[in-house]
Amino acid sequence: MKKLLFSLVLLGGLLSVHAEGPRLIQTIPLIGVEGRIDHMSMDVAGKRLFIAALGNNTVEVVDLKQGKVVRSLSGFSEPQGVCFVPEFNLLAVANGGDGRCVFFDGSTLEPVSTLQLGDDADNARYDTLHKKLLVGYDSGALAVIDPQSKKVTSTIPLSAHPESFQIDSSDSQLFVNVPNAHTVSVVDLAQNKATGGFSLGLVAANFPMALDETNHRLFVGCRIPSRLLVFDTKTGNKATTLTLHGDCDDLFYDAARKLIYASCGEGFLDVFLQVDPEHYSVKQSIAIASGARTAFFDGNFIYLAVPRRGNQMAVVRVYQP
Repeated sequence: MKKLLFSLVLLGGLLSVHAEGPRLIQTIPLIGVEGRIDHMSMDVAGKRLFIAALGNNTVEVVDLKQGKVVRSLSGFSEPQGVCFVPEFNLLAVANGGDGRCVFFDGSTLEPVSTLQLGDDADNARYDTLHKKLLVGYDSGALAVIDPQSKKVTSTIPLSAHPESFQIDSSDSQLFVNVPNAHTVSVVDLAQNKATGGFSLGLVAANFPMALDETNHRLFVGCRIPSRLLVFDTKTGNKATTLTLHGDCDDLFYDAARKLIYASCGEGFLDVFLQVDPEHYSVKQSIAIASGARTAFFDGNFIYLAVPRRGNQMAVVRVYQP
């Protein structure tokens, strides 16, 4: 009985630690930014946040030390994917409108090269293990780019247009959301080819994704209906299904706190607690603003982009877990 009481007290202590959700600590104005905001990336060492302002045809550069926009890069056509590669001091911007991937010097932020990919150039990730940049585009492909030469070295065909994708460096695998094919594709990064996939079941529109490498769990956000699917990456089996707010566009796994953050365009930041790899619970839903579905998590802070709507100007809200 004493052991049971002690366990309950300990559990109560743990729950109280997790009782507080992310709190708003800063709001950074995005002056003059109109329309939809898409993906973000970060220069951690330089404390700069890069924001693809798709509807504004700009990339906003936020100095996080000063808490303000210090540059607004222009000349884009629907910038969607943005990826800063510190190893090469390079910023890559993928354009959905004309299919270009534009490369910038990370110090001067001046363009140094342009690569024509194909229609709807979108999400971008850097594979640190194989030292290559991956950009999704067209009706079903991933471009494998050498960041030094800034040339395409290989193309990975997929069954439809790729949305969010995550790199599992421990297994040299890539998991790719392919919503029009109603699947999650699995790619072997050593061979640069798709090797299989996970079925979504009765849900659809899988756009955002996050990964827990240690526990081999893949988190997939779906919009029809609004669900968070948890897959075992070793077996492909679905571990559990959770309910989200609508229009989820970004997911992040916080390994240190065992939390999952889901930014939803319905106007909420949903927070889930990973009790263990098989069990999850809703921790908190924080009301944000309608359309605020784009986010970035650097391990310490959550950066949430709020687009201009009516009297609400575009801002970045910074939350501390």
